[in-house]
Amino acid sequence: MDIHKIEARDLPDLWFQAVHDILEKGKKFMIDRGSYAGQTRLEYDFFMGHVKFPGTRPLIPDIPPSCGIPNPVEEAYIYGGEGYDRSYIEYLMTGHKEPGESYTYGERLVRVPITGDKRIWWDKNHAEIIDKKEIDGKIIFEEGNQIFLNQIEWIIDTYKKFGSRNNQMVLQVAHPSDLTLLDPPCLRSIDTRIQDNKLHFFVYFRSWDLWGGLPANLAGIQNLKEYMSGQIGVEDGEMIVESKGLHLYGYAEDLAKLRCLKT
Repeated sequence: MDIHKIEARDLPDLWFQAVHDILEKGKKFMIDRGSYAGQTRLEYDFFMGHVKFPGTRPLIPDIPPSCGIPNPVEEAYIYGGEGYDRSYIEYLMTGHKEPGESYTYGERLVRVPITGDKRIWWDKNHAEIIDKKEIDGKIIFEEGNQIFLNQIEWIIDTYKKFGSRNNQMVLQVAHPSDLTLLDPPCLRSIDTRIQDNKLHFFVYFRSWDLWGGLPANLAGIQNLKEYMSGQIGVEDGEMIVESKGLHLYGYAEDLAKLRCLKT
């Protein structure tokens, strides 16, 4: 198994290097299941990217006009604008879910129901098991008889109260029951660390579309990191990303060759 690692200056640099290298390092597979079943894709065995300055603008790829191809991500897709009913940041950072959506990343991050044994321990105030907080409408909120947790605000509050060297502060997206979904979430977790007075993110995707998915996802996640670091009172830090399924769909291979000036 080949572990492919990239050291990048910023997010557009990470994207370009990953696109350039996959044309030579990627292995071609037939897609058996999912949105593109029957097509091929180039895929890394395992991918790691270390981005030193992910907050450098612009966050989306740089496509020279001479390439004659559109940018795989529009600014309006990230921040909202003409042609988009919902921005990607809203999808990532709010609990809103449209009819027919089995999940959103935002729902998993900011609207987590406290159920089962955890709810029992919560109600019985088992302080030796549960870190119970008061219902404040922000970190913990209630709708009907259900209590919800906002992971983003919980982590901000914990860092502010207890300091930086805490290895428990993981934004969880994956559920064990996701195995029952035909299309489970690609983003599984965003781990966090505060070091040298900076908030760093460690991001893992089980499967990841390199051409359009990676730049859109990381632009949104970078905005999340900037929000959290600002609320905590630390500087914005680095980003380490990983995936055992970073891939380039067959339809995008010719576009990638044009961007990388390869024939």
